[in-house]
Amino acid sequence: MKVGIVVPYSWSFWGAVVEHAELQAGALQRRGVETRTIMGNDPPGSFTRVLHPRLGRHGEPPPEVIPVGRSVIVPANGSLPNIVLSPSCVRAIRRALGRERFDVLHLHEPMTPAICIATLALARVPMVATFHAHGALGWMKIGKPAWGFLADRLDARIAVSSHARDTAQAWLPGEYEIVPNGVLIPEHADAGGREHRILFVGRQEPRKGLPVLLRAWPDIHRRSGARLRIAGADPLAVRLLLSRERVPEEGIDVLGFLSQDDLTAELLAAKAMVAPSLGGESFGMVLTRAFACATPVVASDIPGYREVMTPEAAVAFPPGDERSLADAVVDLVEDEPRRAALGAAARELAIERYSWDDIARRLVEIYERAAA
Repeated sequence: MKVGIVVPYSWSFWGAVVEHAELQAGALQRRGVETRTIMGNDPPGSFTRVLHPRLGRHGEPPPEVIPVGRSVIVPANGSLPNIVLSPSCVRAIRRALGRERFDVLHLHEPMTPAICIATLALARVPMVATFHAHGALGWMKIGKPAWGFLADRLDARIAVSSHARDTAQAWLPGEYEIVPNGVLIPEHADAGGREHRILFVGRQEPRKGLPVLLRAWPDIHRRSGARLRIAGADPLAVRLLLSRERVPEEGIDVLGFLSQDDLTAELLAAKAMVAPSLGGESFGMVLTRAFACATPVVASDIPGYREVMTPEAAVAFPPGDERSLADAVVDLVEDEPRRAALGAAARELAIERYSWDDIARRLVEIYERAAA
């Protein structure tokens, strides 16, 4: 079987859906499924620096990625995704579909222009789609009348959570199967023996709640002596945020974008990860990433995260509540037996529920049904 994975975003800029698609491709390949990924790419150069001020990976995509155009930043659902909107991508997609002769196409966020919409219009093979987003999706007020009819071409619909399903059904009624985001699980992860530091993983978008953590940080640092490591956010944006919030940089390391291996190393070294998001999360993918590394999580009690967190693996606090966040972090890092127990339980949870090998098996079953 040959599966085309279609992503409306740019390979050059990391995000949950981009990570999901890359791990999906690897898991399918381990099951003997041939894959190619159709998505955007922003090569290095001054034009990319003008269009995209934030950091990305601007090298050559791997051979299994078929780049079809540059992206632009489009505000959507409280985030700033890099979406390919160029009409020229349509020709590139047509060529790719004709050349690759896929047995099945798997589209992520299928109602997003232009890559997914062009694929829906041009492809003549079975198509499966995964819906990731949770929220109002106001842009669908334009999208549904203009190209919503293309959803009828989907042979199977997947949602990563009940929240993502409810959001999709509000615009596109139909049957959805819930298949959660998988997670990269290191072969070995010890919940004990950690460095005295806390990790934040995410972009500097408002909904990720980094300002909440930064405002709480002086109190956490004073009471615990821990260091804060910030991964994934643009260093300049973080320093501007620190200046705006009048938070000193003492005890804070700003790491910028990290590769998968480097992020795993950070998670394996940290005593806990903090996820202070304010809303708009359909699935706690960053939480399960920490769980897989036996790293307990302190996270906002919001929909999306709530589905993933259990009291055995994570500590919840009211979103936006800086004092509760500080107390939760300090209490956790000062109680090493409890912290290690949460970490061990978190890893067991990740292996049991979010293993990519098991999710790939479920996806292959869906593809076979769609192609039958």
